[in-house]
Amino acid sequence: MNETIIEIERSNIKGSYTFDKVAKQASGAVLYKQGDAVLLATVAIDETAVEENFLPLTVQYIEKSYAAAKIPGGFIKRETKPGDFETLTSRIIDRSLRPLFPKGFYYPVSIAVTVLSSDSEVDMQVAALHAASAALFVSDTPVSKSIAAVRIGRDSSGLLLNPGNTALEEGTLDLLVVGSGDDILMIEMRTLASEIMDDVIGSAIAEMPIVLEHHECNELEEETLLEAVGMAQAAISDLTSIYQERFAPLQREALTLTVAKTEADTALYSYITSHFKAEVEAAVQSMAKSERSTALKKVRSAIMEAKAQAGETVEKEAVSQALEAYKRTVVRDLILEQDIRADGRALDEVRPITIETNLLPSVHGSCLFTRGQTQALVAATLGDSRDAQSYELITDKESRYERFMVHYNFPGYAVGEASFIGAPGRRELGHGNLAKRALEPTIDVRHDGTIRLVSEVLESNGSSSMATVCGGSLALRAADVQTQKLVSGIAMGLVMEGEKYAILSDIMGLEDHDGDMDFKITGTADGITAMQMDIKLGGLALSILREALMQAKKGRLYILSLMEEAAEEITPSGALPSVEFFHIDPSKIVDIIGKAGATIREIIEKFGVTIDLDRDAGGVKVAGSDKEKVAAAKEHITSIASAPVKKQMQYTIGETYQGKVKKIVDFGMFVEMPDGFDALLHISKVRKERVNTLQELYNEGDEIAVVVLEQKGKKVELATEEYFL
Repeated sequence: MNETIIEIERSNIKGSYTFDKVAKQASGAVLYKQGDAVLLATVAIDETAVEENFLPLTVQYIEKSYAAAKIPGGFIKRETKPGDFETLTSRIIDRSLRPLFPKGFYYPVSIAVTVLSSDSEVDMQVAALHAASAALFVSDTPVSKSIAAVRIGRDSSGLLLNPGNTALEEGTLDLLVVGSGDDILMIEMRTLASEIMDDVIGSAIAEMPIVLEHHECNELEEETLLEAVGMAQAAISDLTSIYQERFAPLQREALTLTVAKTEADTALYSYITSHFKAEVEAAVQSMAKSERSTALKKVRSAIMEAKAQAGETVEKEAVSQALEAYKRTVVRDLILEQDIRADGRALDEVRPITIETNLLPSVHGSCLFTRGQTQALVAATLGDSRDAQSYELITDKESRYERFMVHYNFPGYAVGEASFIGAPGRRELGHGNLAKRALEPTIDVRHDGTIRLVSEVLESNGSSSMATVCGGSLALRAADVQTQKLVSGIAMGLVMEGEKYAILSDIMGLEDHDGDMDFKITGTADGITAMQMDIKLGGLALSILREALMQAKKGRLYILSLMEEAAEEITPSGALPSVEFFHIDPSKIVDIIGKAGATIREIIEKFGVTIDLDRDAGGVKVAGSDKEKVAAAKEHITSIASAPVKKQMQYTIGETYQGKVKKIVDFGMFVEMPDGFDALLHISKVRKERVNTLQELYNEGDEIAVVVLEQKGKKVELATEEYFL
């Protein structure tokens, strides 16, 4: 084997790349090792181009159970569909690598990253990105650039460059930046809430003071974010430089493939400019997305008809390409030269917003959030801890439980398409994950149940994920979930030609399609909680990013002001479950549970409630659909807890006492003694002769004279007087 091993240690990452050892029939392959983690990245290419004008890139990040010395759980003992982490990681790799391919490259490419061995401290997303980039760089595809990924964390000491998983989770920031050279291609960020335990006020155990818990959302200020991105950018520049230098000798010769022409026909473009300028501008400025699409189709038909009348034959595809190119020019020129957007808004203007809460009568909490032509209906459902979603990570030995879920659905009718509504795709999982990351830091840690938010996107022309964040934050309030602050989100755009640029607030679909940046940012009035950025330009100066952040803050605060007004008008849902939180003496928890759980089961069945107990703190949570029954259950529990502590008597061995038959079982019966404690009377101690069944002799509740045979602590053994006859 002529394998080549390259070891690189930079930016707190020590990785080993092995080439030409495995998967040698693939277009490119690498065995990447970091710590105990081993990943195989492969690239394969189909040399037959597709007819459609797009790059059919397939990216799969696959985790094997054996990598963590596990056998898959469930009935089927092999890996099946990918988990959410695998899907989201595949999406991140796709978004990072797709910009590296040349325009007009329409050949199917498959990139697979397989985890063969795991390490609990290795960042698997960063490792997967580096492995995939290395395999692609040395492959025979026409890709000549390498990418690098950097994770930035933060703790009390400041920003951390590529911290381990433990340090990352214990910190307050999770920022992933991917780029090439000085160019940033993608950013994902979230803040992590930290819990703070306040001092207990008071000392009497009987009073059981509540241990006050709160947390900090740890929102990130714009300047701190810029500092973190700057740190990541410097590390990325260093990493990609060393990668390309060390990997270049191993690059395969690129396949000789025809790259499709992406430029529009010059003659057709000039013809449209000269004869249909007004029609295109009018179509671009059509208010509705559907109207704009229809208007452009009419313009295309008019162009083809005019050409036919002139005796010229033109292909529909060529006209569409030229018209699309001119439309893009019109959109960008209107913005850059005249500060005019397609719908007439100012560059920093947010579309009209309407908010309606708790419009669904049988739902715990709901919000219909409408911004322009984007509309999301978000429903909140509350459950207990048993409703949590269990999941596993390859870096963990034990299962985790997700107690806050955000599920995002985007049906075809939201954009006027007639399509089948099926399982969520990568985009839907990604948007739901972004909304979750935005909202999760604000949820009070004292909420010990499970929350599920479902966003049904009913209409979309612009960022429906940001509508999900806004609607989700209000749906939580409508469901009476204790959140620290409201969270709003806004999608920003950028149009840039040379040194001239314009930053757009609350972009719609047209501006996303024809712009140079898609920048989604969420936060409270005090800072940023999450963001996602995809940059179509070669790079983005930090000065422009700073300006975009400041403009986003202005829009975010404006949306928050409308949300605050709506929150003041919330009327509680009639379907909202009743929940009571209270504390009792921890020593009384055992009385609430009863023998073998008999007492707590009796309370649950009698009042139709669910009960959660904290043995250490004496915390009690009672929940149910009927408010009166929940209150009655609370009163019943507190009465048990407030009952005086029973003290067991010290009995005299051989003395006779009067008791009461409490319960008859196969092996004897339990007798309630004068001190209120139960003692066992074994069936062998009832008569000298053998007794087969006690039901023929006694009934529960009967008074009975018993003789104490033995007492050891709380254990008392009895016999009947007849036993001694």
